[in-house]
Order: sequence, then C-alpha cells, then structure tokens
Amino acid sequence: MGNHEPELKAFYDRQAPDRDLRARDPKRDEARQAFIASLVAAHRHSVLEIGCGTGADGLAFKAAGIHYTGVDLSEENVRFARAKNLEAVVGSVRELPFASGTFSAGWTMSTLLHIPDQDLSDVLAETMRVLAEGAPLAVGLWSGDDEEVIVAHDDFEPNRFYSRRRDDTVRRLFGEHGLVSGFTTWDRPGTGRHYQFFIVTKP
Repeated sequence: MGNHEPELKAFYDRQAPDRDLRARDPKRDEARQAFIASLVAAHRHSVLEIGCGTGADGLAFKAAGIHYTGVDLSEENVRFARAKNLEAVVGSVRELPFASGTFSAGWTMSTLLHIPDQDLSDVLAETMRVLAEGAPLAVGLWSGDDEEVIVAHDDFEPNRFYSRRRDDTVRRLFGEHGLVSGFTTWDRPGTGRHYQFFIVTKP
C-alpha cells in the first residue's frame, strides 16, 4: 500500500486543535497508568512515545517523574505538545532521530495501525533499535479482519490509511520482535471494533 506519511501528516496537522480537546478513553488511561506504575517499579526513567499527538499521555508520564520524549509526523501535534512543556520532535517512525538504545521504555497508541503490513517489520526493528535491552514497548491498535484500507469517511481530508489486524495476526507480527505479554482488548461501542493493548519486550 506504500508510504502514506504525507497524507497522514496533512490530516493530523488539520485535526490537531480538535484532537487536543477530544474526550479520553478511560480504559486506555487505566492501561497507561498501570504501565507507568510498572516503569516506576522497575526504575525505568525514560520513555519514547511514537505518535505523541498533542501530548495528553506525555503529561501523565511527566507527572510520574519519567523523562518523556514524543515524536510525531505532525508539526501541529508537536507544537501543541511543546506548549504543554513536553519534549517533542517532528519525525517518522521509519527513521527515528535518536541514537540506539536511548530509551528504557516505549509507548505508541493508535499509530502503528497506519503502517502497512509489508513495512511493519522494518518499522518495529527501527523502534526496537532506539530502546534499551529488555525495554517494554506498550502498543495500542484498532482491531479488524486483516484489511488494509483508505477510510471512506474521515473527519478531514486527506483520508487516512489503516491496517486493521486480527488479534492472532498482531501477536504473530509483533512477536517476531520481542516477547508479547499482557494482551488485552476492550470493545468501543458504536465502532464494531475492539481496541488491542499489549506489551512487546525487547530481547
């Protein structure tokens, strides 16, 4: 399906002001707080968020005393995150602007679903490159029946690319890059889909 980053950047640049005001998913916030607690307990003091958006999750990591860095395709998202006094940079998960082994943990919600299956292995290898040995990467995705689509109706144009994967497909693809654990799902009413949340630990 190719690289859809230009369209994604344009979409999220336009949506940033609305997204900054969007209501939170309480179940995802609960998962984030449990992840933060696990990082604090394990003395993991730095986290990279891939697809940081406008910085809502970043504030929670920072409040817990974890050194937070966000990266996002969208300059507008990064501008909103920086306005919250968060460290954030414009960049692509395909070529992260960080040295190898920099971060002791990773967090990426609803971002890697924009990566086609044919590119996912390379993207995960690049993600793992910037994490330290044994680092946990928390991942959130929207489920689907292994379909890759440009959504027909979106909030803004250009419409976004999605790769929506079955639970077993997610376990297999991500399991090629680390130990998958804590795999949980929850339904989102009205969507016909569920959210997938799990940890991939770098060997």
